[in-house]
Amino acid sequence: MKRALATAIVILSLATATVAFTQSVGTRLGDARGPQQPVLYSHKAHVGKLGMNCLYCHYGADKSPVANVPAVSLCMGCHKISRADKPEVMKLAGYYERGEPVPWVKVNWLPEHVKFNHKRHFAAGVQCTECHGPVQEMDVYYQYNSLKMGWCIECHRRKLDDPKFPASMDCLSCHH
Repeated sequence: MKRALATAIVILSLATATVAFTQSVGTRLGDARGPQQPVLYSHKAHVGKLGMNCLYCHYGADKSPVANVPAVSLCMGCHKISRADKPEVMKLAGYYERGEPVPWVKVNWLPEHVKFNHKRHFAAGVQCTECHGPVQEMDVYYQYNSLKMGWCIECHRRKLDDPKFPASMDCLSCHH
């Protein structure tokens, strides 16, 4: 009985370590190339040069747990006219005409058991760049910060004494 219990504990420990390791290895920080997207999109041009607010495209960030990726119709609101002859805008128009969403490749990764709420962070005054980095300087968006538990905890600790929106250290705030 003791041997079976010891074996079970070893197997459970190895399984836990494997999960922790695999979730730590996959993040490539500072890789300014970012993933290959179906349509080249420059945050540097839209946010940096044109001064577009993050909420124009990611309009769910202040109202929802999810920030959302904009529908192609939102992009075409401007690009039916602006730069419509450019190859990347023509690709975008193709998705629009076919009634298809752009199959964007996910950039920011969190483990499945973590529930990040954009609305809560927005309400607490957390700026998009605190987590997403200097997007206004990125031609290709890439995951700037690790977004791992230690990184998040470090931020929460800095904001524990915020008089208006104190951060929580309760595990269930993120793990539920």
